[in-house]
Amino acid sequence: MNPGIQREAELFDEAQRRPAGAARCAYLDQACAGDPALRARLDSLLAAGTEADRFFSEGIAAVRVSTTLPLRATRGAPAAGVLGEEPVGTRIGRYKLAQKIGEGGWGVVYLAEQEEPVRRRLALKIIKLGMETRSVIARFEAERQALAMMDHPNIARVYDAGATDRGRPYFVMELVQGVKITDYCDRHRLSLRARLDLFILVCHAIQHAHQKGIIHGDIKPSNIMVSVQDGQPVPKVIDFGIARATEARLTDRLPSTAYAQLIGTPAYMSPEQTDLANPDTDTRSDIYSLGVLLYELLAGTTPFDAHELLESGLDEMRRILREREPARPSASLGARPPAELTRLAQDRRCEPHRLAGQVRGDLDWIAMKALEKDRSRRYETANGLAMDLQRHLNNEPVVARPPSRVYKFRKLVRRNRGVFIATGAVAAALIAGLGASTWLFLREREARQRAVAAEQQQARLRHEAEARERVSQASLLVSQERFEEADKLLPELALSQPTVEGAAVLRSVAEWHALRLQWRQAAERMELLLQVDSLDGSDAASLDCLRAAPAFIELGDMNRYERFRQEAIARFTAAPCAFSDRIVKVTLLLPANDRLVESLKPLGDVTAGYFRQADQGGDVFTAAWRAVSLALLEYRRGNYASAIEWSRRCLAYPGANAPRSATARTIISLASQRLGRLDEARNELGAAREIVENKFRAKLDAGNPVQGFWFDWLFVRILLREAVAQLESSPPRS
Repeated sequence: MNPGIQREAELFDEAQRRPAGAARCAYLDQACAGDPALRARLDSLLAAGTEADRFFSEGIAAVRVSTTLPLRATRGAPAAGVLGEEPVGTRIGRYKLAQKIGEGGWGVVYLAEQEEPVRRRLALKIIKLGMETRSVIARFEAERQALAMMDHPNIARVYDAGATDRGRPYFVMELVQGVKITDYCDRHRLSLRARLDLFILVCHAIQHAHQKGIIHGDIKPSNIMVSVQDGQPVPKVIDFGIARATEARLTDRLPSTAYAQLIGTPAYMSPEQTDLANPDTDTRSDIYSLGVLLYELLAGTTPFDAHELLESGLDEMRRILREREPARPSASLGARPPAELTRLAQDRRCEPHRLAGQVRGDLDWIAMKALEKDRSRRYETANGLAMDLQRHLNNEPVVARPPSRVYKFRKLVRRNRGVFIATGAVAAALIAGLGASTWLFLREREARQRAVAAEQQQARLRHEAEARERVSQASLLVSQERFEEADKLLPELALSQPTVEGAAVLRSVAEWHALRLQWRQAAERMELLLQVDSLDGSDAASLDCLRAAPAFIELGDMNRYERFRQEAIARFTAAPCAFSDRIVKVTLLLPANDRLVESLKPLGDVTAGYFRQADQGGDVFTAAWRAVSLALLEYRRGNYASAIEWSRRCLAYPGANAPRSATARTIISLASQRLGRLDEARNELGAAREIVENKFRAKLDAGNPVQGFWFDWLFVRILLREAVAQLESSPPRS
């Protein structure tokens, strides 16, 4: 905060504590001596504060009087349970409010029923009456925008948004029917391993949000609901109500955090979130909150008692979170009364005397690393935390503790217990059969072999730890938008194995080069990205193909593009998925031989199978893009009339998307030329050309799903060049 503004705020607070009149005037005369402008501003602020207190006092009295008056419900309309809330039964757009299911500080959540174009039950969130302040509306809009940017199986999806007849903003999201994660784990008596498996899924969801530039800011059990799908528990992260953008701009009306305003839940807040004068949070604040949740799943309580924090007052609460070191989870368990320890052990399917021992060691170190006061010592990413937990479950050395030789060797023995037992049995038989001298010889040789193996293992683990450290360092630089520095670290990473965190770094750096039209660097990073992104799932991997193909073509490296599309077809035809249409599109971006085109027919059949769902009220936005892919496939196969039909089907879907529409019109132009309909071809080409030229007059930007990503615009520009060249080579009209 600016020192002048901070001093002014301190003087204002001190003046407010003094009674109005002579005492306050004397204080201000002394504090503002020699600075009449400061005195004038403080007088103005104090007068405004007095007027605001009077206004709110009168408003509270008016509300109290109004709530004592009888309410008469309008005939035919159900009465609301609370003054100002939307009555159950009210219709808002296509949705009917069926039941109030929850509320927060500024929003009310209803169970809503949608009857058309498809019948389904959803959750509808509306700003409370009287809460339509600029700040609250901005936070509400931020939650909607944040969720709309994300597409992850463990994050609640947003379907629609708008405003009620009274102007109160609302949005419609996936109805998450479940219980909070801690209650689910206790009710079903999940073991520690099962709890960690659930928690790792939550980490991946938060990592997805961070990669979209979103900080959740309020991670706690009630914002992570668990439901059962196909017999398996599925956690869903909800309520991005206080999320703020780290890289993307969520809303034009998003205000700065108000002075002296804490946002979050105290027991789960990171130390830096409590700094009212200079709030400076980043993704590592969510890592701290994940550490609190992990602590609670292990020990049954938060590191600092929630009731103690709330009752201690603001200053003491901030001091506790910033200065007091929490006990390790195993120590917290060891200090519990016997009856409570027995209950916790039963909830975790463990003997009471063994519970603390199962947590002691790796899990203590992992939880405490996530809860570091100094955020530079925490895990850099949510995936880093998840990977360390997975290493613990796999009996591998974890990053969170000093890797001593004894510790590494103990992990080696646990992973290869059968081998060590068998070796010991053979050694015992040899000892019994060959006598003392042979036993001494074999023991010496075995010890030497173990020492060599342990040394080799240590060298390998040291190399892996150093590589992970460099990846984490590059990831931190990317999160701080220091892409050039991160790019310089890439030659040192030596990435050769699949890695989520390494893929995220390569993805960000490659896009950074692409937006600067540095196609050689972008193509090299993207080629490496395609080799290490197999752990990210088909959604992220297919999006990487969308990024890579235009970069190879813009570079003019046709050999690299040809190699890329052969590998993409082999990779995705082996296991077709919901995103197969993307592979069809990128591999047919340039003309191809008949054998390659026909090899894509299975992916085209998978893509066509989704249109029945779209026609019954499904995701029409995705359906429109799938229609573009099928249009291009039919064009490359020589089915020109079918290509035009799929393109027009794309244009008929609601929801404008400029690059998608321009692509469909370009394919119509290409197919019409082949059918000899040159006037129609010129008209469609002209419309597509105008859209693309308007876009490329400005600097290329990252884009978004609604307006189109940068690679969507490059995709249509490449096809447009083909259509122009084909039309120019056509015979002139007679």
